[in-house]
Amino acid sequence: MVLERLNRVGMPPSRAGIDIRPRVWFNSDMVSKNYIFPGLIAIVMMVIASLLTSLTIAREWENGTMEQLLATPVTGPELILGKLLPYFAIGILDLVLCVIVGEFFFDIPLRGSLLLLFALSLLFLLGALGLGMLISIVTKSQLVASQLALVATMLPAFLLSGFIFPIDNMPLPIQWVTRLVSASYFVVLIRGIYLKDVGLDILAVETAFLTVFCLVVMTLSVFKFRKKIE
Repeated sequence: MVLERLNRVGMPPSRAGIDIRPRVWFNSDMVSKNYIFPGLIAIVMMVIASLLTSLTIAREWENGTMEQLLATPVTGPELILGKLLPYFAIGILDLVLCVIVGEFFFDIPLRGSLLLLFALSLLFLLGALGLGMLISIVTKSQLVASQLALVATMLPAFLLSGFIFPIDNMPLPIQWVTRLVSASYFVVLIRGIYLKDVGLDILAVETAFLTVFCLVVMTLSVFKFRKKIE
């Protein structure tokens, strides 16, 4: 604009003009898969953790084998831990497969720390497992547990986590609801690690929420489970 004004008044143009070159900081290649893939990991882990775990205790009640477990000297926390360990291993395997597939098949750049990615992913996985276990303990029915887990975990993780729709573009009441969805914090974490190479100094709030969420759902699961036949 300055150069155009100088030309109008007949002054020679200056050679010290500003050369504006826009640059995309994160996802500089402007490839959609680089942005979608990290959020997809959160959806996969939530489905594996919550939907499958929500059927564990409920299946024991429906099959009539819970009475046999209650007769054993195994404590409630030990029983819950034994039910969670197989799905925790499956969740770790899924995470490893997702990272490998993203790196070698889809060329998804991982700019951040792989160790931090796994640490925060395991924290999110524990919270999702605890939520699924809590649903299973409360409902005692596989049908009810599966439906409740679908509504309480998979759909919010898919629609309210920012995976598809940016949270900032949602209506304000919906934005408040997204603050209760653990997947919304994990999507921020995993995209920050994958695309921005940020650490815990930037992701401290999201990490703190996942930690509190994990502790709350695990504590409620242990508290709600009783080794007695009602």
